[in-house]
Amino acid sequence: MKSQLAIHGGTPVRTKPMPIPNPGSAVLGREEAEAAAAVLYAKSPFRYYGPDMLGKTKRFEREFAAKFGAGHALGVTSGTAALVCALKACGIGPGDKVIVPACTFVASPGAVICAGAVPVFCDIDESLNMDPAEIERVADKYAKAVMPIPILGAPCRMDEIMAAAKRLGLLVIEDVAQSMGCQYKGQYCGAIGDMGTFSLQINKILTTGDGGVVISNDARLYERAVRYHDQGLLRESEGLPGDELFAGQNYRMSEISGAVACAQLQKLDGILGTMRRYKKLITQELRGIVPFRRIDDEQGDAATTLMMLFPDVETRKAFGAALSAEGIWAGCLYDGKPVYMQPQIFHQKTVDRGGFPFNQFDEPVVYTEDMCPRAVDLMRRDLFIQLSPLFTDEDAEDVIAAVRKVAAELL
Repeated sequence: MKSQLAIHGGTPVRTKPMPIPNPGSAVLGREEAEAAAAVLYAKSPFRYYGPDMLGKTKRFEREFAAKFGAGHALGVTSGTAALVCALKACGIGPGDKVIVPACTFVASPGAVICAGAVPVFCDIDESLNMDPAEIERVADKYAKAVMPIPILGAPCRMDEIMAAAKRLGLLVIEDVAQSMGCQYKGQYCGAIGDMGTFSLQINKILTTGDGGVVISNDARLYERAVRYHDQGLLRESEGLPGDELFAGQNYRMSEISGAVACAQLQKLDGILGTMRRYKKLITQELRGIVPFRRIDDEQGDAATTLMMLFPDVETRKAFGAALSAEGIWAGCLYDGKPVYMQPQIFHQKTVDRGGFPFNQFDEPVVYTEDMCPRAVDLMRRDLFIQLSPLFTDEDAEDVIAAVRKVAAELL
């Protein structure tokens, strides 16, 4: 016998709040507090000099590079700063275009615009990630790079993306802001392309409140990123030739953030292990009951979310409302809209004279609502539940029970 849905007056499956969904902030504790306090007591919060330098940011960079199999890592002030530094390190700017997936946060194309280049949007597939087959279709003579972005933990098909980039002569800048620790065929995402970027913002897998990381196996690109993030300076040569000179900006990570990041990095495997364990449990119990999005490498999935793809918008809306009434919050990613529909992107609004960088080309840059039809379709039909490193067996059981209850009524 079916139980009456809570949205219709029945008893909800769960009445207490779900665990904090933001992985890094969920596990903040004494380790981070003591690490930050040590920097403050040393009166040396600036990474390059002070009366009692502890070298926390440098330590974080070394440990991060080693963890992800990269030759070099650079701590910066945000995930967006990481993208801008990577773009400028790759020489991307006025006169260039960068291929960006239609499903991402506005910071990704925004960083391209801030670098003086123009974003070109690539359609997605059922993983909600960039479709490698679409790269060549949207690339033109101005395209200089492609930006694969693993969405909500799920890795992109990096072998196909790398092959397409090689054919087209494109650099590959991986934006792994949402998916730190995800892997594709045994290799960490972010260390596959020419450069990789990560976010340490409050709702990311690791957090310092805000912050970011750039990684690369290319010493020259790393040097350029270091220079760009620190006014064109190269304070620690580390054996690099130091023969490139240009003006930069200030995106330096502080020692306080570096200290917190060091403590957080020690928790990464535990965070991922818990979320992966519970995602596997939940999906095994619900497979065949609800339709899940495709994951192209399930072993490499960072498992931050349980995402479903319903056959139509009406079913998705009804399922989401009913599930939330059962005490299990569920949402539609980016309100179901491709990133190019953000008004500042769609209408090409910038702070620069004449609409720069959109005014650089002989051919007008044209965005249309339906230019990525699969993104338009798929993003309206997705519904996701956030997982947490604080999940317990009871939490997983409640998710399973609520989804089963709603599915029995609506599917």
